[in-house]
Amino acid sequence: MMTLKLFGIIFFCGLLSPSQEVLSGLSCAVSPGAMQNVLSDAMLQNGLLQQHLQGLVLPNIMGEGGLLNSPTSITGLHLVRVRLPKLSVVLLPGIGVQLTIAAKLELSGNCLVGLLSELIDILVDVNITANIKCTNFESGTVQVVIEDCLCILGAIKIKLLAGLLSLSVNEIVLNQLTATLPGLLCPVVDIVVNLVNIQLLGTLNAVIPVGTAGTIHYRLASLPFTSGLFLGLDLDGAVKQVGGSIVPHDSSPSTLPPLLDKLLVLGLRQSFLNAALSLLIQIPPQTYACTPEVFSGASHLQEAITTLVPAGCSTCHGTSPLSIKLTLSGNPLILLEENKATVELSVMIQVFIKHLDGSILNLLLLKADLGLNARVSIAGGRLVLGLSLG
Repeated sequence: MMTLKLFGIIFFCGLLSPSQEVLSGLSCAVSPGAMQNVLSDAMLQNGLLQQHLQGLVLPNIMGEGGLLNSPTSITGLHLVRVRLPKLSVVLLPGIGVQLTIAAKLELSGNCLVGLLSELIDILVDVNITANIKCTNFESGTVQVVIEDCLCILGAIKIKLLAGLLSLSVNEIVLNQLTATLPGLLCPVVDIVVNLVNIQLLGTLNAVIPVGTAGTIHYRLASLPFTSGLFLGLDLDGAVKQVGGSIVPHDSSPSTLPPLLDKLLVLGLRQSFLNAALSLLIQIPPQTYACTPEVFSGASHLQEAITTLVPAGCSTCHGTSPLSIKLTLSGNPLILLEENKATVELSVMIQVFIKHLDGSILNLLLLKADLGLNARVSIAGGRLVLGLSLG
């Protein structure tokens, strides 16, 4: 089964009481570092922020202070490129997530000083901070809300070929950008955050096929919440057989271990794993001929069973070889202990003789309870369960 991609999940969602650190069902605790990595990839590395800022047009700037204090106007000022964007995340217990984006904005336009017109390039440092929370949880979906978006401008560099701008015009440009950029940038950040929410929410609301036996449907079970150390996510994991019938499993509360230096901790309840195993381990009955070609101890087994057959049973003796049928009895169970996992299987062993006329004579029927060592690993984005005899 695929590991929950939480991992790609709405890490920036919000936010109940920080005391709610006991999660139910499938549970996940995500560190600020993991949140930062995922959001940085979704918003910056994939070019989503650049795409929505591209071509952003700013109001004209008018002032005095060019050559001989002649009138100066800057028109057609627009965003050309976002340079060196960086994203950071801070958890706000009981409130939400604080998202900060630092970048250099490259602006370009036309500058008219008196009667002389030429291109102007402006490079401005910006720092956008937004508090984000989730509201209106319904059927596995949430609404993202941005509160208290703050945009602070830093250093500004103005490049003009003729070099005719005075310090007073630099101040006018700074004041104008300080007044207008927050009102332009914060709505764009709001759009981008909501798009990322839609993208990442899709990684939570997912239906994973389990072979041909059924599916596992993951979705958000409630509003996420933040503590000072992690973002907590509570998930529903519905295990369904082919045909739609749900395999029940206990979803009572469980406590996750501390994150320590890990990016993410995922808790799968034993009852959920048992429900999933009922789909994963569906072995049809297997029948084998009791011959040396099939397994080396066939002759010894046949001799041992023959000695148990009553002497007066004429149909129990013949030239037909013994056959062995193995049938899985009931559902497998996984038992979790500290640093150890065991899968228990019950197998019915039927030893019989099949005569030439097709009739079957049962000689022996046994029930064997097997305990298999389970090794859990992650490979290729999947949770792998390896079983072996102890």
